[in-house]
Amino acid sequence: MQYPLYVHRDSNTGFRASFPDFPNADASGYSFDELTRNAQAVVELMYDHSDQLIPAPTCNTSELHVLDMDDGEGIWMFVDINLARVTSKAVGLQLSLLESLLQQVDAAAKERHMTRSAFITLAAVHELENRQSR
Repeated sequence: MQYPLYVHRDSNTGFRASFPDFPNADASGYSFDELTRNAQAVVELMYDHSDQLIPAPTCNTSELHVLDMDDGEGIWMFVDINLARVTSKAVGLQLSLLESLLQQVDAAAKERHMTRSAFITLAAVHELENRQSR
């Protein structure tokens, strides 16, 4: 699956990058090839044989450009993340929300430097965990 990655130049490692769909995953590398290999490895380490839900990739570039992580000094690129070894896979979903609620979701996601999909996925996981603990 093609996931967006925001890439900056870094004086120590050459390049550093962050995934808006995987808020806790950062990658670095001396070249773009090394960066993409490391990005794959980071996601695999986080999700390999895990029961964590994996957010669907954000493909809407206008949604990406409004994130705080897009400071105008980096570039967006899409990297292929092979999810073959991952136990759970994302499924595309279409849903309807009140416009005011969607604005709140987008603002909260932006504060956390993540996409709408990642935010909604984490909110669903949180709600289900609270349900189970009752």
